[in-house]
This record gives sequence, structure tokens and C-alpha cells, in this order.
Amino acid sequence: MMPTPLHILSGGAAAGLLHRLLPAFEEMHGCRINGTYGAVGLMKEKLVAGDLCDVLILTDALIRQLAAEDRVDAASARPVGVVKTGLAVKQGAPQLKVDSPEDLRLLLERAGSIYFPDPTKATAGIHFMKVLESLGLAGTLGQRLRTFPNGAAAMAALAEAPEANAVGCTQVTEILFTEGVRLTGLLPTPHELATTYTAAVATGADQPELARELIAALTAAQAAQARRECGFE
Repeated sequence: MMPTPLHILSGGAAAGLLHRLLPAFEEMHGCRINGTYGAVGLMKEKLVAGDLCDVLILTDALIRQLAAEDRVDAASARPVGVVKTGLAVKQGAPQLKVDSPEDLRLLLERAGSIYFPDPTKATAGIHFMKVLESLGLAGTLGQRLRTFPNGAAAMAALAEAPEANAVGCTQVTEILFTEGVRLTGLLPTPHELATTYTAAVATGADQPELARELIAALTAAQAAQARRECGFE
């Protein structure tokens, strides 16, 4: 008998947590998780385009928007946690102190390359581009800016960057999940970003009850330590 498929569309910020918790869930429920992870804007587009989806894990703002459009079951929505946006360096690079906007400006001006997710569809990428603009750097860093479809891809590229002084910016969860890079700090005030991620059952889900079970497992008190260790607050 084939295991029941359960389809997830999720922002990349939740990928590390899901990879950690899903094997036990699959074994307990006799199901097979088909997860797609990426920029939240792209995941929304996939849902609207008709991709198979039982569970959505996106920013709370997007879940609310989709609930208003009757694309998710509003009553099923549960917050997974808050994720902050951080700065990353290659594994083995010196720890960097970024306590002020001036520290951040100097860090970026001195970086050999800067890796971050899609500035039009990814939560951290959209925000980081605004930070660059507010610092007056968006037009001056030129070819040192490296953008990728999502934070995971950006951090994987940072890990392989040829420049020892390369830096990256994305959700803390994606930094912690990627081998070869490490978190060196958070974006300083007033440029910080804390994003609430919420899970909900998609309207018309093939497996709505199993989807609710998965959301309950992700948000349960028993999973609190796993959420913290994966970067959720």
C-alpha cells in the first residue's frame, strides 16, 4: 500500500524545522511529505496557479491575504514562530560585530561579495534591498551584489564564495540550516526585521485532516526546543 502523499508549499525559513520533524511524522502517520520550499511570493504564485497543496507555511501577512481570498482555511491557521533576519559569513571567517547602521554600512562596503535572496519575492530579500537603499548603497555596490531565488540558495552560494570576506543576509533559520556558513549577527536597529510565519490548511486540500495533524505537530509545545534550535522565536 502506497503511503498517503501530503503536499507542502513553504517559505524557505521553515525548511530546516520541517526537515527535522517530518521523518517522525511520516513514520507515525504512514504518509509521504512532498515539500516545496522557496521565496514566499513564489509559493503564493504556485498555490494560485493550482499546484497541489495541503499545507501552506508562509508569512502571517500572506496567510491572512490568502484567507481573505478563500484560498486557505482561516480557522486552521496557527503561528509557527517569529524569525529574525541575520547576517552570515563563511565558516571560519572572523565573527563580525554589527551593532549600528554605521557598522552595517562599513561591513557591506568592505565585503568582497554580498549574497541574499530574491529582492522581489523573498521576505528577507525585499527587506534587505530596502536596507541597502536606506544606507545609500543600492547603486554603489554594483557587481558585488549576488541575488538568488531564495535564502537557502543564497547561503549555499555564500559557503562556496571565493572571497574570504563575503557576507550574506537572509532569515536566521536559513543561515542555521546551511553548512559552510554561520550566523554573525542580526540586522541592527532600525534595520531589523522579525517575521511571523504561520501554517494553514489550503482550501480544497486533498488531505485536510492530515494537514491539521501536521500543523499541530509543528506548533506543539513538545516541538518548542526544535523550533528554537532551528531559529524560531
